[in-house]
Amino acid sequence: MPAEDEYRLLGADDATKDDEEFEEEQNEELGDAGISEPLFAAAEKKLVRKLDRRLMPCLFAMIVLNYLDRNALANARVQGIEKSLGLTGSEFNTAISVFFIGYIGLQVPSNLLLTRVRPSLYLPGCMLAWGLLSGTTAFVTSFQALATARFFLGMAEAPFFPGALFLLSSWYTRRELALRTAILYSGSLLSGALGALAAAAVQRGLAGAAQLPPWRWLFGPEACATLALAAAAAFALPDFPASTRWLSGAERALAAARLRRTSAIDDGGPRARPRLAAGLRAAAADQKVWLLAGIVAAKTVGGGAAAFAPTLVATLGPQTPAATLVLVAPPYVVAAVVALAVSRSSDARGERAAHVVVSVLVAAGAFAAAAAAQRPALRYAALFGMLAGVYAAYNVALAWIASTVPSPAEKRSAAVAIVNTVGNLVQVFTPYMYLASFGPRYLLAMVVTSGACVTCAVLTLVLRRLMVRDNARLAISERLGEDGEGDGKTPGFRYVL
Repeated sequence: MPAEDEYRLLGADDATKDDEEFEEEQNEELGDAGISEPLFAAAEKKLVRKLDRRLMPCLFAMIVLNYLDRNALANARVQGIEKSLGLTGSEFNTAISVFFIGYIGLQVPSNLLLTRVRPSLYLPGCMLAWGLLSGTTAFVTSFQALATARFFLGMAEAPFFPGALFLLSSWYTRRELALRTAILYSGSLLSGALGALAAAAVQRGLAGAAQLPPWRWLFGPEACATLALAAAAAFALPDFPASTRWLSGAERALAAARLRRTSAIDDGGPRARPRLAAGLRAAAADQKVWLLAGIVAAKTVGGGAAAFAPTLVATLGPQTPAATLVLVAPPYVVAAVVALAVSRSSDARGERAAHVVVSVLVAAGAFAAAAAAQRPALRYAALFGMLAGVYAAYNVALAWIASTVPSPAEKRSAAVAIVNTVGNLVQVFTPYMYLASFGPRYLLAMVVTSGACVTCAVLTLVLRRLMVRDNARLAISERLGEDGEGDGKTPGFRYVL
């Protein structure tokens, strides 16, 4: 192909063609290697940079506010919400738990729906809803009102995280996903630090203002920031490769072609799409999906400590609420840095299992050390290892989902939602491991969580062994000229180990 035609193919001038016609032609040409590899690689690099500049900052900001709104209640506990509302016994823990009852119920149907609607409108719309609901928490006056607000907040937040993961898997290849997933999820870790610092600032600057307890001032500003970002996100987020309006026809074609080449993903636009129920059944019948769900669930038992990090820090000794909240920030920052480094290594090496196993075993050791530690300073040091190990493993495991279930989009979206739903089921009961009566060491929580991390490592090794077996079967099928396992797997497809 002449160089000038290659240049045109990569988007120099596509204004003379109808978008759908152009996209179909480019999908065919790019998929059949009608363009030289050096030029393809250069155009691909340019496209990824464009996505990284627009998609990643938007999703990052959205997840920061997602977790800021979600975890504000943990900081409000340090600021005296239990006393203000007259909460007794396990009522505060129930308020944490009920969020996840609302959260888990909508994830699967929402992610399936996402394959049929525009993510650029759907996800910001959900954000608008959770911002409004989070703001209402500032006005609750009883346990019943708090629990109701938390339940509906969970429902409103349910679509975002699995939807964001599915959207990332629709744009990035298998070798790019772990780092981007880590960048996304590091927003949740940094929100823990930012939320604690914001609560500390409120505690110092607004305590007693208008004769209101400081925790009531915490929810309003965060809700306003959420609403503002929701409006901006509707213009910044992409949809899918076949339908994103701020990409040229050639860029859309290139986005689809590179996923077919490297990740066996072929979402196929709106044509010939399987039924949503068929995608759900296919995901539910895949044993790898359930192993991934078990891995994430076991890890999430460890993640339960995050919701009570301010509580754990408060047990270190006499200190003001503001000082407690400031001390919560460093473990989250360290966890974000470690998680990014581990995910980058996972992408660079094209390996998942070892990165998950090593990370969760570090977390298991940290939880065990916290259980054995008598000195508060040692328990605080262990908190760094807990969060860093748990979240480093989580990011890699999340990236593993899309590379394990590449196509069709309906199955991939259902798989992501199933894994996230099962993973969050455990958060219905983990809050009860942190009852005030179990403090200050929370021995039960530390022991159970350490065991859950070891279980996560074992399930990871089981999944890896299963994938080794299936990779061998795929290789044999190809040598025999058979279709392999089907399910959208292109010739040469192998599971990432």
